[in-house]
Parts: sequence; structure tokens; C-alpha cells
Amino acid sequence: MTPVAVPAPDMVAVRRALLSVSDKTGIVEFAQALSQHGVELVSTGGTAKALRDAGLAVMDVSELTGFPEMMDGRVKTLHPKVHGGLLAVRDDAGHAASMQDHGIGAIDLVVVNLYPFEATVLRGAERDEVIENIDIGGPAMVRSAAKNHGYVAMVTDPADYPVVIAEIAAGGTTHATRKRLAARAFAATAAYDAAIAQWFAFADQGEHFPQTLPMAYTRHADELRYGENPHQSAALYMPRGPHGRGIAQAEQLQGKALSYNNLNDADAALELVSEFRDGPPTVVIVKHANPCGVATADTLLDAYKAAFACDTVSAFGGIIACNRPLDEATAEAISGIFTEVVVAPDASDAAKAVFARKKNLRLLLSGELPDPERPGLALKSIAGGLLLQSRDGGRLTDDMLKVVTKRAPTPQELADCRFAWTVAKHVKSNAIVYAKDNATAGIGAGQMNRLESARIAAWKAKDAADKAGWAEPRTIGSAVASDAFFPFADGLLAAVEAGATAVIQPGGSIRDEEVIAAADEAGLAMVFTGMRHFRH
Repeated sequence: MTPVAVPAPDMVAVRRALLSVSDKTGIVEFAQALSQHGVELVSTGGTAKALRDAGLAVMDVSELTGFPEMMDGRVKTLHPKVHGGLLAVRDDAGHAASMQDHGIGAIDLVVVNLYPFEATVLRGAERDEVIENIDIGGPAMVRSAAKNHGYVAMVTDPADYPVVIAEIAAGGTTHATRKRLAARAFAATAAYDAAIAQWFAFADQGEHFPQTLPMAYTRHADELRYGENPHQSAALYMPRGPHGRGIAQAEQLQGKALSYNNLNDADAALELVSEFRDGPPTVVIVKHANPCGVATADTLLDAYKAAFACDTVSAFGGIIACNRPLDEATAEAISGIFTEVVVAPDASDAAKAVFARKKNLRLLLSGELPDPERPGLALKSIAGGLLLQSRDGGRLTDDMLKVVTKRAPTPQELADCRFAWTVAKHVKSNAIVYAKDNATAGIGAGQMNRLESARIAAWKAKDAADKAGWAEPRTIGSAVASDAFFPFADGLLAAVEAGATAVIQPGGSIRDEEVIAAADEAGLAMVFTGMRHFRH
């Protein structure tokens, strides 16, 4: 289509406004201000009633169009006298003639927010009600007005009411403001359509991976200071529509603004500690998205001490997450070293007071911990596209465990196996985790081969023992977990050398029999899970 080559005016006086909103926050006050500036008000249904109840003179859309609302309100604004008034290029002679010939008056300002589709879905409405809350006329008006932003101001957010009123008081809406409002308007309809498409695909049709992936996220507050590195920019976006609680929804009580790395690491810590949300007090310490210490104990303080002892070096400048509300004693212990972020469901007033002395420490209260088995999708950007998969909600159950060695694990060894396995799920591959008495003894993460991860984890355990003055590292008599199968016996033998007495791994290698034989020869107990937990 050939564009109309007419320059848009910098300022447009507002003589007529069309208001049709489902969210009536501030609409009466806004309309009163419009009326005070001599703006004619046109409205529909409930909005018109609210304005009349406030004593304002309002023209019904049906009066403007000469056509009644019909089909239970489905058809009311879809009319040439509405869309002609929105789309007409006022300085184009042909458009002006059409307006004159058909009695179409210009509409200079539109205020629309759409039917509450997402809220309807969230409260569990039946399908028919969900469908009825798909707005048709509203998005059509928004798009018409936003397209013709050279002449029309399109407001979709009550937060923009004061700016618009201030400009009208100064003589008219400016081109810069109309462009900004148009951008927000198209984003609003895009997000609205994405929510509808998501509901149809995921909830109504049960598709896991629809042919087209609609996404709608809203930026949270300002941009972050920078991304993973200072030369990168970054921002946090929150999902629109149904979503659970996570690190993005946590309340920050104090400290500097969160960085990209803070959020990424805090998310890793919260996801891991949530695995223990129904268990005894547990503390997780994370550094660079990998756990460096995890422990469960009778008290949160004891859990923190055991987790910290696993790797006192890496814990410096780390992220700490708890599965219980923070108490004063634990807060005092945490304050003993430099910590970037602390995440907990809640905190006592005394604990908050302790952290208040650490002005730069960020304290995040997550509320209820996320369900580790919740469904969801995980996205990863690659050059030229996105990878999408279901999130790893897999958890170990009794029926999954298969003893493959001559010796079965003792109850304590089995408990340590389970603990190590839970932690290994959240360690970057290749992952090896030694655990003893519900605490990590050594963690090997992100190596290119499993043998090196086993050796690094054992070395870290020995280093921790040396620093603590223990007679031996906690790998002696420990259980070791491997996030994927041992492709050769060498990784297993490194665990034997470190002092492990039990092993938990997925199994499934073509050399399983070789690995099992090595375990039997060393007197190890080994169980297979049949489930792998790669994390890249």
C-alpha cells in the first residue's frame, strides 16, 4: 500500500476523546480533567456509566455511529465512524473529503485497556467465560489509533494519564509523546494476543511445543547496571499471565541493586534449596551458579556451619539460600564473611537488624519456596534461535533405585546417596558430589570429563579438611553422586581413592558391567537411578 506522504504535526489539539476501559483506575479523574479542557467525551457501556455517575456529559458510541450495540456487546465500536475517525490523515485532502462525505468526525485521543483475559484465566474460569474475555473491538481501536499516531494519542496505561493531561493543558499532545504511546500500545496488544495464543496452545489444546511460540514479558523496574560483564547490557523481565513465585518475585529488603549475576546465582541457590522445602533446616551456598556447600541439620545455624565448612574459600562473596525463615544466630554467622545475597522465605526482626549493619548485602525474601516438581519451560538462546525444553523437575523415588553391586548400601549410605544426588542435579556438568551425614564433602563442577570432576571434588574436600584442622577429609566414608553415567571405571576409582563407600549414578553406559565390577572389587555399594541430570 502506498504511504500517505504527509508530515505529522508536532502538536495536536484534543477536541474529542473515546474512552473504553475495563480497568477503571483513575478514569473518572482523567475524564474530569479532559472535560475541564473542553474535550468531548465518547464512551461505551460500563465506562460511560461510571463517567455519568460522576456527573460528566458523555456521548454513547451508539449515538456517534448511529448504530446500536448488539450481540451482547460484541459489536459496538467496529464501525467506520469510529475507525474512520481514528485512521484518517487529517491533512490529506482525500481523507478529509471522505470524512466530510460520510459524516465522520475526528477522534484525537483514545483510552482503552482490554478485557481482563489473563485475570479470567488466573481465577480458573470455565472455557466459555475465557473465550468471552477475548477482546476484539478494543485491540482494533488500539491498533487503528496507534497506527495513526501522527494525529491520535493512544493511551493504554493509566500511568500515562498525567502526562497526557499536562500536554493537553499546554495546547495539545506532542508528536514525541504520541510515538511513545503508540509503541506502548502495540506492545500491549502483542502481549494480549500472546497471552491468548499461549492459553489456546498450552491450556486449551495441550501442546507442549506449539508451531509458533508466543511470548509476553514485562520489564521489571529499570535496566540492570550491566550484564554478565560490564560491556554487556541487561534487564529483568517478568512473565505476564499465570506464573508462580521465584527469585524474580522475591522482595528485596535492603542492599544495593541486584545485578545480572546476582539474580542468576540467587536463582540457582533458590532452585536448589527448594528441593529441601519440605525437609529439615537446609542451607545452600552458591558461587557462579554452582553450589559450593550444602547441608541439612537440626537447626539452620548448624546447617550453615556445615555448608560453609565444605568450601570456605568459594563461599566468600557467594549467595546463600535457606529453606527456613532466618533467625538471629544464623544471620550473625552469615555476617561473619562477605556475602553478596541472602535468600530466605522470611526473616525474624532480629535477623533483619543484623543484616541492616551490612549495607551492601542484599536480603531477599522469597515467601513460599517454588515447587521443585512444578511444570514449566526452560529457554536458552543460541545463535539464530531459541532452544526450548521442559524444566528438569525430575526427582528420585524409591522405585527408581536399583542396587547393582554385590553389597547394598547401608541406610546411612543410602541417605547420603540421596542427598548427594539432589545436589548434583544443580551442579554444572560434568558433576561429581561427595556427601556425608547430610552435608556436601566436595563438589566437582563443569569439567570436560568426569574423572577430573571426581579428582577436583576430592581435592577440595582435602583442602577443606586441612583448613578446618580435621584428621581426615569428609570424603572418607562418603557417598558420591554422578549426574550422568561413568563411561569408564576411572572416575569411580578416583572416588574410591577419595574414600567413598557408596555410589549413586544413572547407569546406562555400554561399560556398566566394567564399572560395576570395579565397584564390587573395591567393596562399594552402588545404585542406579535410570535418570540423568545434565545441567549446562
